[in-house]
Amino acid sequence: MQHSDEELVRDCRRGSQAAWESLVKRYQRLVYTIPRRAGLDEQASSDVFQTVFAKLVEALDRIEQPQRIQAWLVTTAKRETWRVILGNKANVSISSSEDENAPDIDIPDSAPLPDEELIRLEEQHEVRTAVDSLDQRCRELLELLFYQTEAVPYADIASRLGITTGSIGPTRARCLEKLLRLLKPNS
Repeated sequence: MQHSDEELVRDCRRGSQAAWESLVKRYQRLVYTIPRRAGLDEQASSDVFQTVFAKLVEALDRIEQPQRIQAWLVTTAKRETWRVILGNKANVSISSSEDENAPDIDIPDSAPLPDEELIRLEEQHEVRTAVDSLDQRCRELLELLFYQTEAVPYADIASRLGITTGSIGPTRARCLEKLLRLLKPNS
């Protein structure tokens, strides 16, 4: 059973290591993706990730709406990303003005992340969370069909899952229906 964000935050406040690991696992992709999409390299994005979760530890007891922890994490990651970007710009402009022979440094675009991009990231996170909560067979099938960098032949999928090639389509349809129900719980 998957715990709600509110339950995880409550358990984290009580010192549950398992709850903390679940919370980090649930939001690690989302938090890491924000600085990457803003143009930060892997190291800087990792630093933002660590800072965001360190701030979460510090603020955990003060968060008034634990059910909105995702929004808190997105906002914190976005702010931390901009802090890093603006800090990098200040460092570049100082060093460039001091040394005329300094190499040009490629600075990430400082335009804010469009709201549409953030919405898309949140939607991707919701879909991934829903996929993770499916039964193992559906989760494996959908991951093989939709989460691989290269298409996996149906024969390979059938072999891995121990099903016939002809049953992949109907099984996929049932799994996608389950996924849709998870994504639209009030319908």
